[in-house]
This record gives sequence, structure tokens and C-alpha cells, in this order.
Amino acid sequence: MSDQSSQQSGTRAWEQVLAHLEQMLLSGEVRPGQRLPGERVLAADLGVGRSSVREALRVMEALGLLRAQTGSGPNAGAMIVARPTGGISMLMRMQVAAQGFPVSDVVQARLVLESEVVRTLASRRPAQDIAAEAVELLDSMDDEALSPAEFLILDAQFHVTLADAAGNQVVAAMMAGLRESIESYVVERIDPVTWPKVSARLREEHRGVVAAISVGDPNTAVCRIVDHIRGYYEGSGR
Repeated sequence: MSDQSSQQSGTRAWEQVLAHLEQMLLSGEVRPGQRLPGERVLAADLGVGRSSVREALRVMEALGLLRAQTGSGPNAGAMIVARPTGGISMLMRMQVAAQGFPVSDVVQARLVLESEVVRTLASRRPAQDIAAEAVELLDSMDDEALSPAEFLILDAQFHVTLADAAGNQVVAAMMAGLRESIESYVVERIDPVTWPKVSARLREEHRGVVAAISVGDPNTAVCRIVDHIRGYYEGSGR
């Protein structure tokens, strides 16, 4: 199908290329770590211009599904990678910035996802092992010399670490995206005067969540994570 016939059918040429690449992934023709056929080959196979192929590849790169290496040689070309948080985070950041996703809706989504995460972790045995990596992050967050931005980076890693431990990659990617989508808004509202007190409260709440997970108490873990998230955003003025 040529670029012109694609336009006549209502499908833009780069979308046709994207659909073809998706089918290649679904069929197993290409897998993570493998390189895609060159632009010239794809353009000839699909009957589209190379500019349409490049546009489709840029979309995949933005989605975190592809890494492009310019030049020539064995390392040149586009390689399929698996980095799901990249595209999700970008989408959510842009939607929040454009007021497509209200911050309140993002917070509610976090409540739903993280409640399920801590419930899952607290229901497992032995729960103590699951929380070990999270405790290491909390120990790092005890450093009073951390700036608010540095503290919040560790804070985000703590929450995503719990999601990773729960074992659902989709939930972990969504949580990372949700957190990143509104983090800049929270940072902007930090009051340097009250921050030491706020950060101390956050550290205490984190350890309370981990404690409930470690003793295998799902109900308490859920209550504590809900209170923690709500208090976090209400305290930031959102």
C-alpha cells in the first residue's frame, strides 16, 4: 500500500508501518534484543516512503519499545527493547500537563493500585524477605542531608520496589508512570520550612507499611498505604 493509497483509506502511512511492526512482535518474528529490518527494506515491503518508516520508529522509541543507533556496522539500526515505564510515564506526564488527567484522578488510581500491591505482599509468606530491599531504601532516606528532590527520588523507588516485589509488571509500570506524572507538581509545592517535619512523617509512614507487610497483616497494610498517599497529596496542597 503506497502513502497515497494509505491516505485515501484513512490510515496514515506511519500508522500502517506501526501496525506491521506490532504484528511482527506478536508473531514472534522479532523479539526484544533483535534488530528490525532496515528502513529501506521496510519501506519497500510496505510500499511506503522511508519518512513514514522513520516516523513509526520514532513513535516506538518514544514508547520505550525501540532503541535506535545511527551510523553503519553491526550495531547500527533499530533494536527492540522492553522498557515499558518510558512510554507510560511520558503519556501520563503529558496528559496531566494538558489537564487531560486531573491530579485527583491520578491519586485515586494510585490508591487502587498500591492497595492491591501491599495486600498481595502482606498475604505472602515469608513476607519479611519481600520487604528487605524496601527497608534498604528507607535506611537511605534517613539521611537528613538529602534535598527534597533526592528524598522524593528514593521515595518513588520505594513504592515501585514494592510493586516489583508483588510480581505484576503492568502494575509496576503504571505505578511508576502515575508517580512521575505528578511529581513535579508536588515538588513545586514543597515548603522548605515545614519539609523536615513532613519528611519525618513520610519516613515513619513508610516503615509502618513495611511493618504491616512483614507481619503478614494485609488489612493494616492497606489502611496505612491509603492514609499515606492521601496525606501526602493533601499535605502538598493538591
